[in-house]
Amino acid sequence: MDRKAIGIDLGMVYSSVAVFQHGKIEVIPNKQSNRKTPSYFAFTNNERLIGDAAKNQAALNPTNTIFDAQRLLGHKFDDPTVQVDMRS
Repeated sequence: MDRKAIGIDLGMVYSSVAVFQHGKIEVIPNKQSNRKTPSYFAFTNNERLIGDAAKNQAALNPTNTIFDAQRLLGHKFDDPTVQVDMRS
């Protein structure tokens, strides 16, 4: 039986996704054919942006742009660390 698995590397700066199948690991490229995607997420009135698209508009839309999200994993919303990050 051929085992399959997906791995996600959610990094502070870049993230990537890989699949294990047919006995080997393959990193899946994004829409720009890059194997690493900036760890940025953003929202506008019309769309959700991920990776390069989100990073490129961060200066124009800082309120709706999320980055460094990895450090928030495992914390509750009311955690003082989370609240300080939300204000800055």
